[in-house]
Amino acid sequence: MSRTITLIRHAKSDWGHPELSDFDRPLNGRGEQDAPRMGEVLKERGVQFDRVIASPANRAITTAIAICNAVGYDEARIDREINLYLASASEIIHELRKVDDRFQRVAVVCHNPGLTVLANVLGDMKIDNMPTCSVAIFETDIESWSELEPGTCRAVDFLTPKGD
Repeated sequence: MSRTITLIRHAKSDWGHPELSDFDRPLNGRGEQDAPRMGEVLKERGVQFDRVIASPANRAITTAIAICNAVGYDEARIDREINLYLASASEIIHELRKVDDRFQRVAVVCHNPGLTVLANVLGDMKIDNMPTCSVAIFETDIESWSELEPGTCRAVDFLTPKGD
């Protein structure tokens, strides 16, 4: 039985509000366009999720909601996980290991540099950088999420919004 991990970097954020904390920074206009568009791309490719875990930072949760709405995943079921805010690759793996084994297709929406590092260590993908709103999809044959380790996955797809 194959499991799928979809890594999604938040869409482009708006730096025009210096009074806001990094955590509260919203998406900019391009980010607001890219997130639903990437969701539509995933829907067209038949990508589905049983579980979505997202950083609760404004830019990440807004991206997660837009993508979930496009693919038909109930946004109320998004698990907002504070440990994913600016998480390292090992911290993201730690969160994935806690996923209930009844879920086969899990999406994680969070931040660089952790996502790029994770995309490079999970399996056979080698990328310099996950641009904003990019998506890296992996499959793994592990029986339980608790068995997830670097090198236990194989890359299926890497998608970026046009313009990057």
